[in-house]
Amino acid sequence: MSEEKNKQNYSADSIQALEGMEHVRKRPSMYIGDVGVRGLHHLVYEVVDNSIDEAMAGHCDTINVIINENNSITVKDNGRGIPVDIHKKEGVSALEVVMTKIGAGGKFDKDSYKVSGGLHGVGVSVVNALSIHLKATVYRDGKIWEQEYERGKSLYPVKTVGETSERGTTVTFLPDDIIFQTDIIFSYDTLAARLRELSFLNKGITITLTDKRQKDEKGEFLHEQFYSEIGLPEFVKYLDGNREQLTASVIAMEGEKSGIPVEVAMVYNTSYNENLHSYVNNINTHEGGTHLSGFRRGLTTTLKKYAETSGMLDKLKFDISGDDFREGLTAIVSVKVAEPQFEGQTKTKLGNKEVTAAVSQAVSEMLENYLEENPADARTIVQKVILAAQARHAARKAREMVQRKTVMSGGGLPGKLSDCAWTEPDRCEVFLVEGDSAGGTAKQGRDRNFQAILPLRGKILNVEKAMQHKVFENEEIRNIYTALGVTIGTEEDSKALNLEKLRYHKVVIMCDADVDGSHIATLILTFFFRYMRELIEEGHVFIATPPLYLVKKGNKKEYAWDDKERDAITEKMGGSASVQRYKGLGEMNAEQLWDTTMNPEFRTLRRVTIENGSEADRIFSMLMGDDVPPRREFIEKNAVYANIDI
Repeated sequence: MSEEKNKQNYSADSIQALEGMEHVRKRPSMYIGDVGVRGLHHLVYEVVDNSIDEAMAGHCDTINVIINENNSITVKDNGRGIPVDIHKKEGVSALEVVMTKIGAGGKFDKDSYKVSGGLHGVGVSVVNALSIHLKATVYRDGKIWEQEYERGKSLYPVKTVGETSERGTTVTFLPDDIIFQTDIIFSYDTLAARLRELSFLNKGITITLTDKRQKDEKGEFLHEQFYSEIGLPEFVKYLDGNREQLTASVIAMEGEKSGIPVEVAMVYNTSYNENLHSYVNNINTHEGGTHLSGFRRGLTTTLKKYAETSGMLDKLKFDISGDDFREGLTAIVSVKVAEPQFEGQTKTKLGNKEVTAAVSQAVSEMLENYLEENPADARTIVQKVILAAQARHAARKAREMVQRKTVMSGGGLPGKLSDCAWTEPDRCEVFLVEGDSAGGTAKQGRDRNFQAILPLRGKILNVEKAMQHKVFENEEIRNIYTALGVTIGTEEDSKALNLEKLRYHKVVIMCDADVDGSHIATLILTFFFRYMRELIEEGHVFIATPPLYLVKKGNKKEYAWDDKERDAITEKMGGSASVQRYKGLGEMNAEQLWDTTMNPEFRTLRRVTIENGSEADRIFSMLMGDDVPPRREFIEKNAVYANIDI
């Protein structure tokens, strides 16, 4: 049949129906979010979630995670072990069904699991589909059962390989480098942050992490154990470890309302930021939802009633708002919902309406009891609220000044901004450049069609230690708001960001590759995290990576981004090659800056993502807060490879 006839013969047979494991391999991002670093680590979480489900059902208290030398992962638990008997419908072992069928698993059987951490019951079968090799070992009924798979397909039927007195499941998998658009290298710190979080959310469970790729000074594999006896109160203390607490103890409760298990822990500190972290069935719901609405309602109603009754608001000349009650608050809300309904851009916003009232009632009861039993703390909290209200009143005027100057209000763009010719935001990018000198070079080297330049003078304000009105009064920060064109804040949520009028879909931080440059980049990131978090979450923030060295020999020249690359180029060129160390962007001419750092064909931009919101919150408060010792310890530990992944 000719090729032309083939093209015309388009019938039902031409439609590909991708089923099961094949569909996962063709469309992996539908199941794990992406095929980059985040998706890679998500594979580990899917396997660990199965073990956590066993623990939540009361059948498991120890989970061991091992990063093996070849970057494969082993997850071992002491649960009941995945069933291995023959599945009546499928005619093969239940283990094989769980490992090779999408949607199979005990999570859909509410007799087995009342509540489950997994969203769709796709878990371990997706991990299997996206792995070169996976081995499942089950310790159950006095025997050891085993099955291996390649890219989701079983290599042999489930078989017994020995006898045992243990019970549990061990899964070892090596991700498929054909699928993942990144090196298959797991981050110890990323996994440790998530496992620590899970230990706080599920008290009484021991979780360990061992890295067989690296050893400590004693010659032992890097190893950590995570265990929390009391859960969320310890989590709050961990997150707030670098801040000064206002109250002597953590305010906490644990109970069940309307059949929904609710846990809350909160503490006030002297900072000016609100740090709320919410979870549903161990899933971090960073977009919030009905449980967070319930928390805010219960908090505001109860505290406002107490403040009014105490008479402490009598002299206040303006109303207090919900924002005022949450300034300097660190809180964690964790609920367990049998049938969670998720919505939002990333399916991490809880939609179950019945949860609002349950959480609100639980928080109200908790706070009423605490305020009654701790009158001194109660007065301290109300005084903090009054100060926040006064600061908000001052911030409103400063915020209105920013709004008047934004381009939407007709106030014009900042004089320092060299704008680009194109006006379509998805085609445009703006570089926030350290200093006027580098800014001038960037203006000469850029492509004026789609690249805008905003030079920043010196170090911008450290927003971690500044009151809100000081932030909005800062000239450099006002210029950033105005240049980006975003609208900010309402009376109810003064940091809410409206991205509809965002003028550039790439916001690139471009600083010197030295200590000062890193500090300035961290100050800008702190500002974005605290006041423009949506900008990061929508994937608009990037960091430029200028080279550290220029290696030359005769007419040959090459750039190097680190010492290892410099040495390799020098060796290749021969011993007489000259090496120039760039101390700053200003030392490059416009052509060099374009070639290495700004040209989309050759540059490397690092997208800023928030892998773990609570851990990012803790790191920013540590790096930019008042407490020096933990900051020094962090810098000493990470001084060689200071590459913070937030």
